Amino acid sequence: MAIYVLLSKLTPEGAQTLHNEPARVGEVNTEIRESGCKVLQQFATLGEYDFVSIVEAPDNKAIAHLSIDLAARGTLSITTLPAISIGELIEGLQDGHDLA
Repeated sequence: MAIYVLLSKLTPEGAQTLHNEPARVGEVNTEIRESGCKVLQQFATLGEYDFVSIVEAPDNKAIAHLSIDLAARGTLSITTLPAISIGELIEGLQDGHDLA
């Protein structure tokens, strides 16, 4: 399974929904699990993004499908970033995967 960082911004409609139904966050996380992905960690943030979610998914296709499905509701926009652990980065560097 691959790891992804989802940076989410609420739309005005999404903020209203969350204000009226705070438990909606948990319901969305259940829907994410049902899609074959898993929320590993989630944070509410101040600033440009409202939420940072660390999600595990089978592959790029699965996370793209999830991101589009969630954004299609019109309650948030998502920036999805693939992520690797620092250990994987170091291993790749030590294996000599030079680009030059």
